[in-house]
Amino acid sequence: MLKVEHMTLRFGELIANNDVSLEIPDHKVVALIGPNGAGKTTCFNCISGVYNADTGSIELNGKSIKGKQPYQIHNMGLSRTYQIINLFADMSVIDNVIVAMHADLKANFFDSLLHTKRHRTEEKEAYARAQELLEFMGLSQFANAPAGSLPYGQQRLVEITRALASNPSLLLLDEPAAGMNSKEKSDLDVIIKRIMQRWDLSVLIVEHDMDLVMNISDYIYVLNYGKMLASGTPEEIQNNPAVIEAYLGGE
Repeated sequence: MLKVEHMTLRFGELIANNDVSLEIPDHKVVALIGPNGAGKTTCFNCISGVYNADTGSIELNGKSIKGKQPYQIHNMGLSRTYQIINLFADMSVIDNVIVAMHADLKANFFDSLLHTKRHRTEEKEAYARAQELLEFMGLSQFANAPAGSLPYGQQRLVEITRALASNPSLLLLDEPAAGMNSKEKSDLDVIIKRIMQRWDLSVLIVEHDMDLVMNISDYIYVLNYGKMLASGTPEEIQNNPAVIEAYLGGE
């Protein structure tokens, strides 16, 4: 579970997040939506340790993560993707996934240098798990291709695969459907639902595609000008007059 209470972040005179509170229960998909510039990615960055919120508290599975470095938060069970694809373009797809597992490997520098049995065993296990993840995501045929050579939508899926590689308890997806065509978005809808069936994790997603958001979300929070405007089930958000006026649009 993720619990954010009264979180505020300022950039000089600009209040990017203003007294934001939200909860992500175990094994649920929760969406964070709002107009461009509403503070959604800033909220993600505070949760994942890129920014340190000025005030408020952030807890993951009952432990404070506020003020911790991104790698520390990652090691506590949080993994994320980014708006801008952040793959190693010249590395193979499977090596991109294996790299994400290295923080969890027990073999140290000397094990790697001396190519010890522990190192060989862990590398073999990591390769097998990476293959399994790529198979699950429908990417196994691209395992040995340079990640940067894949179509944009499939690169997005590689990012999600890499985020799953560390066995997170909380997965943050920052606009995963950005740049995807309608078929790729439909496939992403199915993949996220399959992820929830396969693994015991929670998902917090920032996304502008409202069809996707409404189809996969158990609960939705709406930000506007850095403040929480509304929260509720997809049906409640679709029928909320303040949300319709600020973001969803309507007659």
